[in-house]
Amino acid sequence: MEQQLNRGGDVNQRIARISAYLYPKQMEGNSTLLERGNCRAKGGSPGFKVAILGVAGGIGQPLSMLMKMNPLVSVLHLYDVANTPGVTSDISHMDTGAVVRGFLGPQQLENALTRMDLVIIPAGVPRKLGMTRDDLFNINAGIVKTLCEGIAKCCPKAIVNVISNPVNSTVPIAAEVFKKAGTYDPKRLLGVTMLDVVRANTFVAEVLGLDPREVDVPVVGGHAGINPPCSFTSEEAAFLTSRIQNGGTEVVEAKAGAGSATLSMAYAAVKFADACLQGLIGDVNVIRCTFVDSVVTELPFFASKVRLGRNGIEEVYALGPVNEFERTGLEMAKKELAASIEKGVSFAAK
Repeated sequence: MEQQLNRGGDVNQRIARISAYLYPKQMEGNSTLLERGNCRAKGGSPGFKVAILGVAGGIGQPLSMLMKMNPLVSVLHLYDVANTPGVTSDISHMDTGAVVRGFLGPQQLENALTRMDLVIIPAGVPRKLGMTRDDLFNINAGIVKTLCEGIAKCCPKAIVNVISNPVNSTVPIAAEVFKKAGTYDPKRLLGVTMLDVVRANTFVAEVLGLDPREVDVPVVGGHAGINPPCSFTSEEAAFLTSRIQNGGTEVVEAKAGAGSATLSMAYAAVKFADACLQGLIGDVNVIRCTFVDSVVTELPFFASKVRLGRNGIEEVYALGPVNEFERTGLEMAKKELAASIEKGVSFAAK
């Protein structure tokens, strides 16, 4: 009889563990369940704690799925203001090592962020047909500001990957929020411009007849319609520059108003997040392009190659030699970037 009672207790403990991760709100005020902070699924993999803010959207869902597959992730927190339970339940059925927990609404944001090592922010509205990145600003700026206030309070040492567009403005907003809170570390705030690089690698490989995995094209400046191109003949450079710059519009038009670049963005975001995690475990020579606090140009933020490590950004690389065609593109990019950065700083100051 005593063994049966013990066995029943073990079963209840296991059920409590599962419930705690899928439905954390149920744990509040219930002394029969394990404390959430100490709850750990048996067999969970060693690794980092990652939070994704905005999991119910077109980027957030595939991003969550791909991060659940990453062997460097031990705990995956999924947050959104709507539809989080469904995404959490769905993702949690995947037989990978990461433990998944869902958080719904502003009242659970702090719980979602507590003790996180990496925070990824795809939250916000996508770009629709006819919309510019400036159109996105009015909605997404406020969302990013609120989320970053939570990060500053709950996990100020986390690496933060900002995906929400327009990145050229949302990263400066995040920086200003962290400065106000006294937690700003420029090494730990990174704007994700990896999709530009992924597109460049793909399009250049098509022209050259190569495997895209063997191509590495740095895209510098920012994540917008103007970026300095890589070196080709004038005809090739013009074609590739236009295709890379307008890659997002190409997808929006192809989806005929039904969405934007969500799947390729999720892939690029996971590729960049994995690089950040590789840096955190101490891998050397992890080099990626990202939009960061910078002294590479006269602008306070700029997208260029950086080396990632245990502290986030370990080194920001200079641009190196550029030809006349690239120099012209760079000057055009600077003008657009300066306006976007100022727009973000001004918004955060309100």
